[in-house]
Amino acid sequence: MRVFQIEGDWGFDNLNLSERLEPKSGPGQVVIAMRMASLNSRDLIVPERGYGQATGDLPLIPVSDGVGEVVEVGEGVTRVAVGDRVCTTYFQNWIGGEPTPERFASALGGPLDGVMADLVCLSQEGVVKVPDYLTDAEAATLPCAALTAWSAIVTHGQTRAGDQILVQGTGGVALFALAFAKMHGAHVTVISSSDDKLEHVRTMGADETINYRETEDWARASRAITSDRGGYDNIIELGGAETLPLSLRAVRPGGTLSMIGVLSGLNIKASLGPIVARQVRLQGVTVGHRDGFEAMLAAMAQHQMRPVLGKTFAFEDLKPALDHLRQGGHFGKTLIEF
Repeated sequence: MRVFQIEGDWGFDNLNLSERLEPKSGPGQVVIAMRMASLNSRDLIVPERGYGQATGDLPLIPVSDGVGEVVEVGEGVTRVAVGDRVCTTYFQNWIGGEPTPERFASALGGPLDGVMADLVCLSQEGVVKVPDYLTDAEAATLPCAALTAWSAIVTHGQTRAGDQILVQGTGGVALFALAFAKMHGAHVTVISSSDDKLEHVRTMGADETINYRETEDWARASRAITSDRGGYDNIIELGGAETLPLSLRAVRPGGTLSMIGVLSGLNIKASLGPIVARQVRLQGVTVGHRDGFEAMLAAMAQHQMRPVLGKTFAFEDLKPALDHLRQGGHFGKTLIEF
């Protein structure tokens, strides 16, 4: 069967279209014929071994997010059946509860082999059934970006009607966060450097928008929006080093900074004073567990929520798809069709 794998040494030059033997299911396992995959920022980091030892060993099949059809089940499989359409879960061993080192060590696409293969063999515990209303392309976007947003807005954020949320940017996680926050009755502000993208998110339900290139001090600009409570209840923090100091000024006393992205850098220069004096919670968010995934799917089906899709590439065009993702400027999830 066809696979894309990083082989010989790390680096994008060593990401090659290759072949492996077709897998067979063992006890408790399922074989999935992959249909679609979607890309995340992580997929640009893994080939360069950006996560160190946690990235795994070579050869490694990259990419964590995808959807396919179950074509074979092993002895004892009860969660799914042949013919079911399923999504992979990002953390294969994290069913529910609190994270542990062992659960965090079970990520697809590094250290475990990912989905860029015609056939993928996984534990039945590492897949979830997909609602019928979603297309393959829509379902493929869900395992990382959607679940990360759901964890930030619902699992950890416990968003309630009337809460005020700020979402940074218009990437995959940001667009899902906007949709889930609106689903729960929140007032949402989105910041971006693109007026065109801000116009898009207004059509998706964003209540307020700020262009942070035109208004660099967006924390000050947001005060008029949140004047009744002194700041946002939850800020979906995707920028990292450059945005965190502003987020600390824009969050309300007792509010939450949902730390997800580090797009502007890892090392921050911010005063710790506001965190203590205003009792701000810094909540790291690393995707989520299967229980959260299935709760998210139930909510999406109830509201018939549809993900925002970007450009689709053929399986053999994984490298051009990654280049497209790296260049930025796109709107919606980048997809791979098998």
